[in-house]
Amino acid sequence: MINGIIIVYKEAGYTSHDVVARLRGILKQKKIGHTGTLDPDAMGVLPVCIGNATKLCDMVADGGKEYKTRMLLGVTTDTYDMSGNVLTRSEVRASRDEIEMAVMSFVGGYEQIPPMFSALKIGGRRLYELARMGREVERAPRHVDIPNIKILDINPPRVSFVVECSKGTYIRSLCADIGDMLGCGGAMQELTRMRVGRYRIEDSLTLSEIEELVDKGTLEQHIIPTDSMFAGWHGAVVKENAKRTLMNGNRLYFEQLDIDDGNTAFIKGDLLRVYSQNQIGETEFKAVYSFDGKCFKAYKMFL
Repeated sequence: MINGIIIVYKEAGYTSHDVVARLRGILKQKKIGHTGTLDPDAMGVLPVCIGNATKLCDMVADGGKEYKTRMLLGVTTDTYDMSGNVLTRSEVRASRDEIEMAVMSFVGGYEQIPPMFSALKIGGRRLYELARMGREVERAPRHVDIPNIKILDINPPRVSFVVECSKGTYIRSLCADIGDMLGCGGAMQELTRMRVGRYRIEDSLTLSEIEELVDKGTLEQHIIPTDSMFAGWHGAVVKENAKRTLMNGNRLYFEQLDIDDGNTAFIKGDLLRVYSQNQIGETEFKAVYSFDGKCFKAYKMFL
């Protein structure tokens, strides 16, 4: 069984669920989960968790993201992108300077209203399900952080830019909001996700490339170990007489652990990667524990 994270380059036409389904067939493994939806027409980085790393899906998705997008001004649609029904068309009268000022005014973040065509749930129903039924419901605005926007090209009615943003930011909504500010409307025309947390597009693989690596028997070289998510914390190997304690997820004390730096001073809330030695002397990642001031309590188990 494979355990770890693989960075998939999602191609246009696939949903995130499609990617997972294809990978299950390619890897002959069922325990696979993606780290957040990416629109079918969008492309780019989709970290996928495999085996015991599926417990990290929420943590991977919490990282900041970076997108490259092309916006089309002078048009509005019901989906905020060009896959939807066109609602209005307007002349773009704004100058290049005015467009630049409008785009850059969103740096720092703002209160964003999610689009109706999204996977968010209200009253137990996905918004896109309600939208397809012709229903529109009130959506509460949510604060999104936008640390940086880099404009690549302004050639009205098209504008290309790169956005660094927090989890939960809808680039479709951002394009629509920029268009509203300019008084002509706007919709997202293209979208590529360049980064999710530490995982970048240059490290991603298409499904076809993954299939080729499996056939060659070299895919393991591209699997990011599960414990890499906690690389900034200290590690420890559980002693032989405490292996059962670890396997049961019970508390661990200093005397039950060989910590990589015995002189480390832990403070409450510090995490610890915990490993166990197998029968042939190899260490295997088993859990992450949290220090409570006296001992370590199970935080996440990866048995």
